[in-house]
Amino acid sequence: MHVLNLGILAHVDAGKTSLTERLLHSVGVIDEIGRVDDGNTRTDTLALERQRGITIKSAVVSFPIDDVTVNLIDTPGHPDFIAEVERVLGVLDGAVLVVSAVEGVQAQTRVLMRTLQRLRIPTLLFVNKIDRGGARPDAVLRAISARLTPAVVPMGTTAGPGTPDARFTTGLAPTAPDVLADHDDDLLAACVEGGAMSHTTVRTALTAQTRQAQVHPVYFGSAITGAGVDALVTGIKELLPPADGDPGGPVSGTVFKVDRGPAGEKVAYARMFSGTLRTRDRVPFGDAGQKGRVTAIGVFDHGGDVRADAVPAGRIARLWGLTDIRIGDAIGEPRKAYGRFFAPPTLETVVVPGPGVDRGKLHLALTRLAEQDPLIDLRHDEVRQETAVSLYGEVQKEVVQATLAEEFGLDVTFRETTTICIERPSGSGAAVEYNKKDPNPFLATVGLRVEPAPTGSGVDFRLEVELGSMPYAFFKAVEDTVRETLGQGLHGWQVTDCVVTMTHSGYSPRQSHAHQGFDKSMSSTGADFRGVTPLVLAEALRRAGVRVYEPMHRFRIEAPADTLGALLPVLAALRAVPQTTGTRGVDCLLEGAVPAGRVHELEQRLPGLTRGEGELETAFDHHAPITYGTVPERPRTDHNPLNRKEYLLNVTRRVGS
Repeated sequence: MHVLNLGILAHVDAGKTSLTERLLHSVGVIDEIGRVDDGNTRTDTLALERQRGITIKSAVVSFPIDDVTVNLIDTPGHPDFIAEVERVLGVLDGAVLVVSAVEGVQAQTRVLMRTLQRLRIPTLLFVNKIDRGGARPDAVLRAISARLTPAVVPMGTTAGPGTPDARFTTGLAPTAPDVLADHDDDLLAACVEGGAMSHTTVRTALTAQTRQAQVHPVYFGSAITGAGVDALVTGIKELLPPADGDPGGPVSGTVFKVDRGPAGEKVAYARMFSGTLRTRDRVPFGDAGQKGRVTAIGVFDHGGDVRADAVPAGRIARLWGLTDIRIGDAIGEPRKAYGRFFAPPTLETVVVPGPGVDRGKLHLALTRLAEQDPLIDLRHDEVRQETAVSLYGEVQKEVVQATLAEEFGLDVTFRETTTICIERPSGSGAAVEYNKKDPNPFLATVGLRVEPAPTGSGVDFRLEVELGSMPYAFFKAVEDTVRETLGQGLHGWQVTDCVVTMTHSGYSPRQSHAHQGFDKSMSSTGADFRGVTPLVLAEALRRAGVRVYEPMHRFRIEAPADTLGALLPVLAALRAVPQTTGTRGVDCLLEGAVPAGRVHELEQRLPGLTRGEGELETAFDHHAPITYGTVPERPRTDHNPLNRKEYLLNVTRRVGS
């Protein structure tokens, strides 16, 4: 029995969840098709998903196609929940990308297709809603070829589009050999010679190239009427590759989702890539290699999940017992690093508790949400008793608010959404604090030099002192504290793209009195190095100087050419900079950069400026220095090493210092 882990992806409202229901019905897993509008679909299980009619969390459901078991993962379509899609991509064997025959290729469709191609995930395309009024399957196919990829092979033709009787008839397009010949020298030679190719030859090449993500078969149909769905099911079985992995090999898996069970217990969703994981196995997981015992396993089967004693390579399972596990953790032997496919959130907001809301319960609830979505990235300010969360957009904010109300009974509001900036050193700066010399109250010598590094390089910690000059634990304390302290620079933003070099080191060796124990007042400890390092680093940053950078999105606007006069002044007011212009028929194309904090306003204003015909695509591109107005400051949540007196009052010091 082969296994195929299949993702369904699409822009919002393309009909992903409806297609999932139709697939489950067509293979006999469910007797009645749920409807998104009625809130009774199999994969949208959250009350909020049913109310809003959108997918927020990825959901797994299993069904058989003859000798293939398909684990189907329904993912969110709204850009605000792109992080949920990101986590799923790393566990897929293949994907179905859904495009609406009415709305056509959308900005989110392009983002998803680019990512699928970059990761070389074999992908079928399904043009949905051919029965809807305004359906344009032929025009959408041309748009797919022009805007997504030219390597597409239509798997049949449509009849009666835009009517309830619309149907799909299978049959390889005459252009299939030409498309396939681009990746197959034998086919290319046959095309050049003009010889006839058998259906078997073309089909074999199509299967091979689809499984290598070189070409993408395109199906048409309707999730509502079922047109074309049987053909898609056949394509899923025959064209997409089964999961691989040796069940007898070393245990290796990846966690792509974390949930909570009815009793509040943590449940990890994991894809096994190698080996067989069994109940009561004690396995390492995460970067630190901590171990946990698997107390129960659930595997997906015929539309539900059932308890099992083991889960082999290739399967997806729910795991109980690993209480400290997190999304992205490796189970057993780590595979290649769990990469980032999309940019992190660029917005944040402060959560404001309503009247009577217990702050402790609110913090616990937000921690639970961050556990399920690490990119929420909580920042808790002990002084102001405030918690900030990072976001992709305003819809995500509304979902967090509704989730806190419905699942935790907590009424909250939010402050205005702000942009998450970063800081980079603008020059080189150094500072040092010496052991046993005023005004240093810590028994530690630490010297640091901060220098700029290339964009995108992150933080590089180096030593300019001998590693054997003091215990390794003290060096480790300095490095860890440097990385933590750089989370809040001179203006409160994370400092990145820099090299921090340790230039001075020193400590007081372990001292003890006769017949007595270790004397902490005379001997250096890790706490001394953790205490003095933020002071040294803050001073080095002061001397180096920093610049604050804001996130910029690249944008692409396609709109009627006669609306350009109204559009350009608004773009200028939003500090958007068009960099290239072009035309496509009667439409104009604008591409450029816009501050991330202005994207939401641009989205709201574009329809009115373009008679509802404008299409906007945005994605994070880079950080740009802020050259206007007042440099934005972020409230600090640490002990503020920029203020030495305040810092020393707040940091626990040694007795007698």
